[in-house]
Amino acid sequence: MPGNNLKKMREKLLMSKSELARKAGVSVLTIDRIEKNGESRMETKRKILLALGLSLEEKNKVFSDDEE
Repeated sequence: MPGNNLKKMREKLLMSKSELARKAGVSVLTIDRIEKNGESRMETKRKILLALGLSLEEKNKVFSDDEE
């Protein structure tokens, strides 16, 4: 998986794509796209981290890329 562990983390929390999307304020298509190709804006990553109950400092648990 290029650049992220989003699917693994989401499934670990027993959270559906739609539940994560709702909590993060993004579309299910956005979650699906990020899980498949790992690309997203910094603001979207922030929303997802907070929706997963993680702090911004824990970014590397989900997004392992070094672009930010």
